Amino acid sequence: MNEVSHQRIKTNGIWLHIAEQGTGPLVLLLHGFPEIWYSWRHQITFLANHGYHVVAPDLRGYGDSDSPLSPTAYTIMHLVGDIIGLLDHLGEQQAYVVGHDWGAVIGWHLSLFRPERVKGLINLSVPYYDRNPNAKLAEFLTTTYGDGLYISQFQEPGKSREGVCQTDNLIAPPGVEIIDYLGTPSTLPPWISEEELQVFADKFQESGFTGSLNYYRAMDLNWELTAPWQGSKITVPVKFIVGEKDLGFEINGTRQYVQGSVFKSLVPDQEVVILDGHHFLQQEKHQQVSEEILSFLRK
Repeated sequence: MNEVSHQRIKTNGIWLHIAEQGTGPLVLLLHGFPEIWYSWRHQITFLANHGYHVVAPDLRGYGDSDSPLSPTAYTIMHLVGDIIGLLDHLGEQQAYVVGHDWGAVIGWHLSLFRPERVKGLINLSVPYYDRNPNAKLAEFLTTTYGDGLYISQFQEPGKSREGVCQTDNLIAPPGVEIIDYLGTPSTLPPWISEEELQVFADKFQESGFTGSLNYYRAMDLNWELTAPWQGSKITVPVKFIVGEKDLGFEINGTRQYVQGSVFKSLVPDQEVVILDGHHFLQQEKHQQVSEEILSFLRK
């Protein structure tokens, strides 16, 4: 088996860094916040060893990919467009798509906008929600949870330090203590070593956080742009995997939503798997997640 190889490709007007390994049907692995391709290190080799061509990009704004300065360059249209361009570059009409956190958001919308390009979708941690016709998302969240919510804090450039994200007095995103934004972790989980953590820290030392924070700053623009798809269903086959102890699953009725009829109506061809884990499942429970992905692909 060849080692993981790296290259930068031109897609949708930017340069995107990709890590890849293996040959066979294409599987795209889309990371979340605040991560890079390396968060899929376990799945890349596992799936390549089982006969798949695995490609994990650094998403726009992350790692060794281009990081435009303007938040308006981070709409869901841009993010999905990057993946369409990646598929075209690889000469593939379709791929299996696996997304975590913001990568899951991209996976949902890729399947919504261009279902003919997706063989099947495996998403981790972030379920699909229909667009609320009455309120922009970031505005709604601030109204509901107050200015201390991390999404609210991220809206204004300079409020969160772009080089190192200040987490004091902040209702932080799920699992944020893992990286503690750039450097020394406050608590090092048992599933990540200091050497592995340093890979993330080194990349964010180089890139800063402006690109990754711009995803949040484009949320209300996304709300405007996705109006035509309001009420639309995800028609591709889906496996949704979530951690029982993920803060995002425990609060705001998410568990009830995922296990209820509304999520099922929006994503009719679905299987839901709840694991004994937290937010960064593909690292914390990497063997289980890898096997769940493989079982879906083999269907």
